[in-house]
Amino acid sequence: MQLVVARIGRAHGIKGEVTVEVRTDEPELRLGPGAVLATDPASTGPLTIETGRVHSGRLLLRFEGVRDRTGAEALRNTLLIAEVDPEELPEDEDEYYDHQLMDLDIVTKDGIEVGRITEISHLPSQDLFIVERPDGSEVMIPFVEAIVTEIDLEEQRAIIDPPPGLIDDRAEIVSARDDEDPSGDEA
Repeated sequence: MQLVVARIGRAHGIKGEVTVEVRTDEPELRLGPGAVLATDPASTGPLTIETGRVHSGRLLLRFEGVRDRTGAEALRNTLLIAEVDPEELPEDEDEYYDHQLMDLDIVTKDGIEVGRITEISHLPSQDLFIVERPDGSEVMIPFVEAIVTEIDLEEQRAIIDPPPGLIDDRAEIVSARDDEDPSGDEA
């Protein structure tokens, strides 16, 4: 099975290095020197990692055959794809591969069906489940422990405890002005 493990960013310097947006919790395993990765678009790959290093908190990679800034810039926005055994699981029991979460049913802690995960969006701050509701509409659910309280792969469901307004329109709007005297006089 193929998993997207990174997206190539801009060129760094003049010797063919690129920044990468890491999309794996195991970069040392997937993005180490010697790793051969498929690409999307396929025409730019496969790419073999020659060197890797961290600079100012960003991972920089150099690929075999890419020796200058022009070659590095040509790779910008390319997705790097690793071949992974479908039976392989992440090292941490609270981590999941996207393919494990796709098509899970989303149910509230009260047993109310919300929908089914159709997409997982990886944002810089957090991941989001894109959930298709039974009526065909979509709702986005942040994949954070406070909201997604349990992932049950055997039952093929994720249990959520959504705050008011996340999956319905019953949000409670609270304002400090509600506590003030409308005349402006203090009591």
